[in-house]
Amino acid sequence: MKINLSAGSLHTLPPRKVFEIARDVGFAGIEIIINHDYEYGAGKELLAEVVEILPVASIHAPFFEINGWGNKIDQLNKTVRLAKLFDIPLVNFHPPVWLGLERKFWRWMNKISDFQQDVGEGEVIVTIENMPATGPLGCNPYFLSNTGAMIDFMDKHNLYLTFDTAHMGTYKTNFLTDFHHFYNSGRIRNVHFSDYANGREHLLPGHGKLPLTRFLNHLQQTGYDGTLTLELTPSELPESEELICASLSEILTYIREQTGQALQSAV
Repeated sequence: MKINLSAGSLHTLPPRKVFEIARDVGFAGIEIIINHDYEYGAGKELLAEVVEILPVASIHAPFFEINGWGNKIDQLNKTVRLAKLFDIPLVNFHPPVWLGLERKFWRWMNKISDFQQDVGEGEVIVTIENMPATGPLGCNPYFLSNTGAMIDFMDKHNLYLTFDTAHMGTYKTNFLTDFHHFYNSGRIRNVHFSDYANGREHLLPGHGKLPLTRFLNHLQQTGYDGTLTLELTPSELPESEELICASLSEILTYIREQTGQALQSAV
């Protein structure tokens, strides 16, 4: 299992600095998020610069409007093309919002018989992400908000999963039952790892209420060989680079210890 850092955890810093910090701390790679840094085709030049610092392990397709990237369908296809250009193995995207104007995207998704071949073209792993319940009523505004329905859809359309612990934690503190259903489906290829409590997502492990140590122990016991991506809200980290590195190093050590990687490296 490779442990990566989501660039979104440090999105207030310049991209090059994010990669340098992740490299110095010891992460295996970076998950980048297509944001305004990638407007109007700037992604190629930016990626060409940062991949020399640390490998890009995955790309998160845009989840808001980006100039030059088109609609949701265009965004996903362009993200996959960018991944292929730089030999990036995995692309993740959010399901469409049923409360918004994304039914066209939903209809398109249902027409895809095999996401790995029709979208990933057999070269890029394509994953969808489980989404959170939000607002005072705890409503999930996305299609495929039900665990069983999402598994059925992924099986039918050969789509893989990025499992987000904080998102699942918005439904229930003990999210492990739903996680086991997803895990047993054989569809998980990436994990977004963070804590959750009281309406706040993507907290530092230990700052929320989720059973994250048990979760990591399960990954070790079952021999999970996908990727695990630490995804934090930037406000969870200190402001100085020295303290950011110290905090991330502590979290990385914790993850390695609880998944047995610290023991393996010591042998």
